Amino acid sequence: MDWFLGLSPVIQALIATLFTWAITALGAAVVLFFKTINRKVLDCMLGFGAGVMIAASFWSLLNPAIQLCEDIGVRHAWFAPAMGFLAGGLFIVVSEKFLDKFYFTKWKDKKDKKDYEKGADSVKRSLLLVAAVTIHNIPEGLAVGVAFGGVVAGVDGATVLSAMLLALGIGLQNFPEGAAVSLPLRREGYSRQKSFLCGQASGMVEPIAGVLGAFAAMTMRSMLPFLLAFAAGAMISVVSSELIPESASENKNLATIGVILGFMVMMIMDVALG
Repeated sequence: MDWFLGLSPVIQALIATLFTWAITALGAAVVLFFKTINRKVLDCMLGFGAGVMIAASFWSLLNPAIQLCEDIGVRHAWFAPAMGFLAGGLFIVVSEKFLDKFYFTKWKDKKDKKDYEKGADSVKRSLLLVAAVTIHNIPEGLAVGVAFGGVVAGVDGATVLSAMLLALGIGLQNFPEGAAVSLPLRREGYSRQKSFLCGQASGMVEPIAGVLGAFAAMTMRSMLPFLLAFAAGAMISVVSSELIPESASENKNLATIGVILGFMVMMIMDVALG
């Protein structure tokens, strides 16, 4: 543990987000061995990860952003965090709207309209699935990077432990995400290897975003409240639009218990040990 604490925040963020990427790849690897995975297990993990991310959004990101504004003497300490939170949430909403309108097809022969539409819809679903998970992994990596960078930037309440817990929570919900990408691709007719590669590739953006987030947090202190809140808003948007609806679609009670346990664990760890 001491060797990790002695590293620069950028390297810490890189290692942490490589961990979250590895968990994504582990989830995607399910397709190499199984045709499906227990839905109840996936829903419970998604719910738990959602609870961790909700708690982390406040204690590790939003609350430190407000406190930092107060520390540097900003007149309205709520303004920058509020604008950052709004921008982060809208970023996810706009991204998903863009993906919904994006239509891609590799079929040129339209002689059989039914086959054409079926094939086109299949490719569209596959593309949107991979793109949606990839895009919302960007703010997750950014959140981890900003959390580590905020420690050096002197954000009150920001600790290496809280940043590590945030990475753990994101990693936990990345496992079912990886499986949620690779398994449907397999059902669409892709090979196991190609399904796995696409599934793990959805998490490749997290290390890049993590390094950029840590660097930005260390070098742009005045922008840090906005960046922290942006990451929080993006995470809440992902949780509300993707994780909770997906986890509660079939096993609402299990998903609810998962959210409660995830939130409770993150709250206790962050407050008691942070």
